[in-house]
Formats: sequence, structure tokens, C-alpha cells
Amino acid sequence: MRRREFITLLGGAIATWPLAVRAERGDRVRSIAVLMTNTEDDPEGWTRAAAFRQGLRELGWIEGQNLRIDWRWSGGDVERMRDYAAESAALAPDLIVANGAALLSAVKQATQSIPIVFVLVSDPVGQGFISGLKNPGGNITGFAFVEYSMFGKSLELLKQVAPAVTQVGFIFNPDTVPFYDRFLPAFETHARYESVEVTPARVRTEAEIAAAVARLAAAPGGSLIVPPDAYTMVRRDLIVKSTAQHRIPAIYSYRQVAKEGGLISYGPETADIFRRSASYVDRILKGANPGELPVQAPAKFELIINLKTANALRLEIPPKLLALADEVIE
Repeated sequence: MRRREFITLLGGAIATWPLAVRAERGDRVRSIAVLMTNTEDDPEGWTRAAAFRQGLRELGWIEGQNLRIDWRWSGGDVERMRDYAAESAALAPDLIVANGAALLSAVKQATQSIPIVFVLVSDPVGQGFISGLKNPGGNITGFAFVEYSMFGKSLELLKQVAPAVTQVGFIFNPDTVPFYDRFLPAFETHARYESVEVTPARVRTEAEIAAAVARLAAAPGGSLIVPPDAYTMVRRDLIVKSTAQHRIPAIYSYRQVAKEGGLISYGPETADIFRRSASYVDRILKGANPGELPVQAPAKFELIINLKTANALRLEIPPKLLALADEVIE
């Protein structure tokens, strides 16, 4: 037998043996579908998946033993999200985990009976996914992400890092995060108190992303806020490179972007939310009604500053802000 064939057979035996043993004991292997906004090769996606698996392991759920997980990676593509939601619902798993508002919307349309745990969804009541935070009702509950007030804090941080900022672009894809349009008037009012004008940048293509950054760079005091959005998250490399090319400061919602060259990030710790979401998967698999489980808010926020990028933009980070940062990348 050739070495490759032997390894393949051995790997298959290892993977299936615990399932067979459990079947002999009469234990049921539970199945869940996890729909992710990231691409499968995205380090941020790996971090989220690892945290989720860790949370499950701590509660006794081991993938490949007493739990089967069907992972699907949408890469921020709305059509793919709809297809994956329909495919997952057709498989009738015990539970579906939906990462982000666009995927939750697709899954909600695909099933009204399979329990759904959402992760990293902002304003789930305002978006019509659930009837209330304390008593969601129906088959949906989960873990919320940002409150809109966070963007006011992001603007304040951006002004501390770059005091010359007088205009800020708010970039998002209206197909993946349509609810931002409802929030923008309140944010524009807040920004006026900071003497900053808000320019919404609605983008659906990479060319539109590049053009939006170029327009901001052409205006005096231009800057950028990149809020949570599956579409821009997948294309963050383009945004980081464009802001560096045009030398404008930008603040992001995910720490991974600051680690990859973004100037600054501020937002909830996504890995912690994914780890905590395992607790609701556990409770629902053990019989809890999702509609009676209150929606959970983020427990940890983090500020990451990339000093290398700040130096390239000739920005001096205030010492007080550096002291507050959870991580400083040099």
C-alpha cells in the first residue's frame, strides 16, 4: 500500500471511530450548520472558528465525535449567502449559526422552524429579526455586535489620532448592511458637534471602493470610518492599501485590520463573542427554547493602534491613547 493511501485510510478510521463507538452506545451525534461571512482562507475567519470550537469543547461538544459541523464560507457574497442558507435549511440540522446580518436575513427566510443562533449582528430588533432583546420570540436568538453609539466613539478616537480631520467617509455596501442608511442621520448630527462632515460611501464593487477613498483624499482633512460589513471585511486589504496610497487616516471595527496595516481599530472582540455563542448552542441542543434566551451584548471592547502606519502617515499618537490601547503594533 502506498504511503498516501495508508494515511488517507488511517485518517478516515480516526475520524469515524468515535462516531461508531458513540453509535454503539446509543448516543446521538448532533449536527449544526455554521454560516460564516469570511472567506475560508481568511485569518480572521480562522480566529472566529477556533474560538467557537474552543467554546464548544469547554461544554463537552467535540467536532467529529458527538457533534458534526457543516461549515460554509460566503466571502461576503450576498447571492452565495442565500444559496448557503437554503442548502443548510434543506439539510435540517439541529441548529444553524448565522454570522452577520446578511446571513441571518437569508437564514430567516429559509426556515422558521430550525433554531438559529446569530453572531455579530447589530440592532437585531431594529432590523426586524426578533421582537425583543429579552424575549426574542420565535426560533432566533444570539449575540449582538455594535451599538450605533460606537461610531461616535470611533470618530472621537480618529480625531485624537488625526486632529486635522474635518471630513469622514462612512463606507459600506448597502446590500449587506442596508440598516446603516437608517442610522446615518443620527451619526451626521453627532459628527457636526465634532466639526466633521460625514460623507456616506456606498460601495458595491472594488472600483467603487478605490474611487471613494480617492475622493476623500482629494478633500481637505479627509478620513475614513470602516464599520462592520461582510463585504468590506473581505476586501479590507484593498481599503488598507488605498488609504496608505492616498495617505488618509482610517479607523476600523476589527483588530485583524490593524494587525494587517490599518491605522487603528476599535470594537468588540469578535473571538470572545464567538466563544460565548457556544453556550447558546449548548443550551439549545439540550432542549432550551431559543425564543426564551435573551440576546447577549458584547462583553469586551478593544483598541488596537498600528504605530508603523501612524509613522508612515506622520501622525503622532497621544501618549494617553497609547496607554489605553489593548495592543500597540510597532
